[in-house]
Amino acid sequence: MPGAAPSPDGPLTLLDLVAVRRWAVLTRSLFAARRAEIDALNVFPVPDGDTGTNLYLTFDGAVERTLATADVTTPDALLSVFAKHLLWTARGNSGVILSQLARGLAEGCAGAERIDGRVLAGGLRRAELRARQAVTDPKEGTILTVASAMADAAERAADAGDAADGAANGAARGEEPVAVHGVALAAVEASREALARTPEQLEVLARAGVVDAGGAGLVVLLECLERVCAGQRARSGEDASGRRSRRRPDPAGAALEAGRAGPVDTEGIPEFEVMYLLADSDDTAVEALRARLVELGDSVLVVGGDGEWNIHAHVDDAGAAVEAGIEAGRPHRVRITRLTDAHAFADRFEQSAGARPAPRSGAAIVACAAGVGLEGLFEDAGAVVVRSGPGRRASTGGLIGAIREQHARGASGVVVLPNDGDTLLAAAAAVRAVADDGIEAHLVHVRTAVQGIAALAVFEPSAPASANVLAMQAAASATRHGAVTVANRAALTSGGPCEAGDVLGVVDGDVVIVGSDQLAVTREVVRRLLASGGELVTVVAGVDAPDGLLEAVAHEARREQHGIEVSLIDGGQAVYPVLLGVE
Repeated sequence: MPGAAPSPDGPLTLLDLVAVRRWAVLTRSLFAARRAEIDALNVFPVPDGDTGTNLYLTFDGAVERTLATADVTTPDALLSVFAKHLLWTARGNSGVILSQLARGLAEGCAGAERIDGRVLAGGLRRAELRARQAVTDPKEGTILTVASAMADAAERAADAGDAADGAANGAARGEEPVAVHGVALAAVEASREALARTPEQLEVLARAGVVDAGGAGLVVLLECLERVCAGQRARSGEDASGRRSRRRPDPAGAALEAGRAGPVDTEGIPEFEVMYLLADSDDTAVEALRARLVELGDSVLVVGGDGEWNIHAHVDDAGAAVEAGIEAGRPHRVRITRLTDAHAFADRFEQSAGARPAPRSGAAIVACAAGVGLEGLFEDAGAVVVRSGPGRRASTGGLIGAIREQHARGASGVVVLPNDGDTLLAAAAAVRAVADDGIEAHLVHVRTAVQGIAALAVFEPSAPASANVLAMQAAASATRHGAVTVANRAALTSGGPCEAGDVLGVVDGDVVIVGSDQLAVTREVVRRLLASGGELVTVVAGVDAPDGLLEAVAHEARREQHGIEVSLIDGGQAVYPVLLGVE
């Protein structure tokens, strides 16, 4: 990507390549600064609100991924490339919706020789439509409401600017460009007003006394757009990544190009596809690894953070790509595929590496897990596990890599268990993405780990994935779920007001019990879950599970239902000391 010129000091009429790039890096900066603020906008007073973190990691990963992208010369092309990267790095439902907003904007601006206010308004309307299409059950009082206000205001501003310019210049309507700054300003002002009204539209927000977290993230995005369109320079001492000038110091965004360590040979197809997970590393080492992989080949993708990265590259020297990973950290789950003879080479490599025997037909599983015990449970069933939990939701790219890994092992179809409501959209996006490669994958809508365990119990590897998904969905849907956690702030819940440190009982996703003793709250959650009967209670103990947990649950369960079975699993998850399921 070419270097960026200094930003202008006055409002912009058109969005050019430099301005789009500045918008991206400035947004990453502001997401980094406000991630904790947005995280705090929880609709329930439990410490797993990570919308701000998901938005930041999604955007940060997409900017980083752009480093390994071939040069683009037009703003609409850059929007398109960036939207594709956002889908790969999307984390949580908020990250997926963000990627769909970007996709719609890119579609609305595609082919435009210039992005003026009129084109920008059309792109923002397309963005709003794409975001709504991504949500199965759209609700008002969410990011979708904020997006609608954004698009409506942008269109009104573009129409007003169109009429004013035509009248002033004596030109026919639509001949003169409409300045982008007026459209961006109208969009951000309307989005702020819509965000402030979200508690009036969604009762759960009103009870908690917060605005919608996803909507707050969209306002940040639009604030950055308005700032760029106003011609304001980046703040002194802040680099293009939103970090201080430790690396990539060009505030206009030219540093995106500086991350490319050397030219990429695009002649022909590289011989190997190399994929692996990387642990025991850090941002600096991963940055060097990315640069080395760009030197070695193309299609370089690096997804992750927080100690775990998913690495992908097409290279001629597969050994060098793995050695580069060893220098950066600890590669594991290494998979090397000859691009001209994928399955044969993958089989030989995995056998020589001592990989677990792979199924040659039937179905396989990809599952998300939030603790080491849960990871082991799903891995013992042959699943490829993607770490995912509060503050570190699985990315779409990570799930795509896991699905491809099962496909390369010979599975005829893959069943995906997100095991978390905030990972459902990312999992659905991954399933759609691999379908374009001819890989059969199905999503089971499981919102908790206990539902995933129930689904796992009826999984039959020899049966087709399509048949498995029906049985697994039925088992998951028949499982009532609950949890116990600790409030991290004062709030008003369905179970009454709570203060920081109170113990909360959650039944089917709603906080209905406020107490002070974990075992007492756990017994009450069990009682409510068994109110309509049950045959099996599954208890998943977290890292902070109270002593005497199994005895307390078993006593309460057998008091409510004679002859009921109680199963205890050491899940090792954080945030929720107790997870409960009743089948």
